Amino acid sequence: MKDKFFKILLFSAATLILLLTAGIIYTLVNQSIDAFLEFGFWNFIASQEWDSVNRHFGALPFIAGTLATSLLALLFCLPFSLSVALLNGEYFKGTKIAVAAGSVVDLLAGIPSIVFGLWGFYSLRPLLIELGLNSHGFSILLAAIVLAIMIIPYASSLSTEFISMTPNELKEAAYSLGSTQLEVVRFVSLPVSFSGIFAAYILALGRALGETMAVTMLIGNTNNIPHSISDTGNSMASIIANQFGEADGLKLNSLMATGLLLFLLTAIINFLAKYIVKMTNK
Repeated sequence: MKDKFFKILLFSAATLILLLTAGIIYTLVNQSIDAFLEFGFWNFIASQEWDSVNRHFGALPFIAGTLATSLLALLFCLPFSLSVALLNGEYFKGTKIAVAAGSVVDLLAGIPSIVFGLWGFYSLRPLLIELGLNSHGFSILLAAIVLAIMIIPYASSLSTEFISMTPNELKEAAYSLGSTQLEVVRFVSLPVSFSGIFAAYILALGRALGETMAVTMLIGNTNNIPHSISDTGNSMASIIANQFGEADGLKLNSLMATGLLLFLLTAIINFLAKYIVKMTNK
């Protein structure tokens, strides 16, 4: 009876998750369909115009801003998070140094995004202006740097776990052949844990794609396609956060359509990551 109850409980929980996902998709599609009928699906994606007066809306500037900040943040995040992962999972595994570094990473992971936004606004923004890297006061670069700091804990924590799972037999075999620790890391630990590390960075990218408050405070909130990292822009999440409260009619439908596109973009990246991991493990 206990086994049957537990089986029913697990099945109910899994079914609830599927129903919640289906409900989210239904709501997004139902609320955004009028925008797609008005402008066309591909025209809505490709249009650069977001004009509340003339009631013409397009999502291309926000797609560009989202991808620019997220991919740039992932690029900035990579060397720092991988270094932390190697320190904790390989070089100082099980030591007090690894425990201290892990505690700092966990602390960063628990900081609310609004706090990162405030730090970027009052500390990082004046510094970039003084260095001549941020003449507008807000920019894609500023948002990307803060995003990178926000996703480092996710990427480094998961990467540490996968690096730590490298079988000791493989590393000991490499040492017995005269390999140095750097060679073991390069030719054993990283290749064996590559698929897991790759998945960790995809999850970090998904976190960056959907980030709202920090990006909204720092990106500049201009409805134009950024042509350099010093330009201002808008992300899909930030445009929804800024304008959802005052939106109605076709504008509301367009914001819901932007949310649907963000959902699809995240889903596509996750499916692509799973496919690449699956192909890598063959």
